[in-house]
Amino acid sequence: MRFDVVISGGRVLDGTGAPPCRADVGITGDRVTAVGRLDGAEAASEIDASGRLVAPGFVDCHVHGDAVVFDPAVQLAALRQGVTTFVLGQDGLSFAPGSAETVAYASRYFAAVNGPLREGPLSVAELLDGYDRAVAVNTAYLLPHGTIRYDVMGASPAPASRDDLALMLAAVERGLSEGAVGLSSGLEYLPGRYADAEELAELCRPLGGLPYVTHMRAYGARAGIGLGEVVEIAERSGAAVHVSHLHGPADVLLPLLDEVGANVDLTFDTYPYLRSSTILAMMVLPPTVPAADTAKALATLRSGELDAWWPGLAQTWPRLTISHAPGLEWAEGLTVVAAAEREGVEPAEFCRRLLVETRLEAGCVAARPDEGPEGEESVRRVLRHPSHTGGSDGIYVGGHPHPRGFGAFARFLGRHVRELGDWTWEQAAVHLSSHPARRFGLTDRGLLRPGFAADVVVFDPLTVADRATYETPRAPAAGVDDVLVSGERVLAAGELTGATPGRALRSRSAG
Repeated sequence: MRFDVVISGGRVLDGTGAPPCRADVGITGDRVTAVGRLDGAEAASEIDASGRLVAPGFVDCHVHGDAVVFDPAVQLAALRQGVTTFVLGQDGLSFAPGSAETVAYASRYFAAVNGPLREGPLSVAELLDGYDRAVAVNTAYLLPHGTIRYDVMGASPAPASRDDLALMLAAVERGLSEGAVGLSSGLEYLPGRYADAEELAELCRPLGGLPYVTHMRAYGARAGIGLGEVVEIAERSGAAVHVSHLHGPADVLLPLLDEVGANVDLTFDTYPYLRSSTILAMMVLPPTVPAADTAKALATLRSGELDAWWPGLAQTWPRLTISHAPGLEWAEGLTVVAAAEREGVEPAEFCRRLLVETRLEAGCVAARPDEGPEGEESVRRVLRHPSHTGGSDGIYVGGHPHPRGFGAFARFLGRHVRELGDWTWEQAAVHLSSHPARRFGLTDRGLLRPGFAADVVVFDPLTVADRATYETPRAPAAGVDDVLVSGERVLAAGELTGATPGRALRSRSAG
């Protein structure tokens, strides 16, 4: 028996839900070629996994690495958690497909989320080609509905005409043929907010089993509104659906999930934190402000038209921590209240100034009203649902981001498996590897079995843990020291090897 790599002495979690068993893993090229007792096998390289668990690489179902995945620090953050695949193009906004104007819009509007990439025009094929073997992790891409809508209709809030729909549908079909693994929407962002269920259902028709992935119109206690629209879109189109970063009271969510799941092919991701993170404009501006048109929005902010609006946010200011403030970096890591005090102004005035001076590019971390023991218990109950898949919603932009991009998957393992027992180790491999791989049509990933891609994580079940906190959000996780992507070692002894074997994973429908 000859292999390029043998991982020996560990306990294997194969991703099927079977309990861990003592086995070796043999890898040849970019494939797993044997799983079992490989005593006496010859290998060019051997990894001693004694005392550790060996699992299929984790799939981050919701992460905003679209531009920053090229940063070695981001790759390290992912790999130190065992994440080997990023699903990009989330929340209906990313860089392709689009004209130069569209790419510039997506870059500007979501600057605090995705970061800057490069100038357009840009097709899905070109974007994927840029990722392929250029980074240490795999990348898969969702077609962003808001980007496509902007490319056809600009910032218009009008309903899509038949001609508009035809153009958008052609873009979806072309993007799928170039390798996209689904369609995403962001129905609290612009211009996705302007779309109705009929428009979204029409664009879902070509998906052919790939998922419609949605940042819904409502979450928390109002999640029934968002899920009701999800059901309508699924019933109109026949699409499978995946709900992004589902959060809220478990007593509300769990009955809804069971009711919807009885009639719709439904999955969802959620991250193990109570605070959220997004662009500041979405958190504080009323729907009447045309934030998709930066010039008009800035004129509104400067005009005083919102003077009657700001007092209603008095309870919001203490919950907002500034994560990204280009030109005002001193404020990153401070709450809006603390930053305002430093400047000697009211929080509303500081927020208005922050939005104007960053041209709406500011980002924030937001404490939710349910933060506390009840919220924590809801997170635990929701992530135990069988339709759950792991997602970090990681945002890496700014001087003080949310810690979830650096710790979510390690937190799943260290806190929710080892400490709390919310999952067994074998259930964790299903939630974080095989289940998401199936959902996004990554048919040769998510399991450790012969013939599958050799994306493999070796971790210590006694020490794996997140170390990133709200105060120190960029601390890499602990306990994951060896990771392979497509058969190449990308993390050794907890450090990057410099190899960039990450594949741009294209759907089976790609031409």
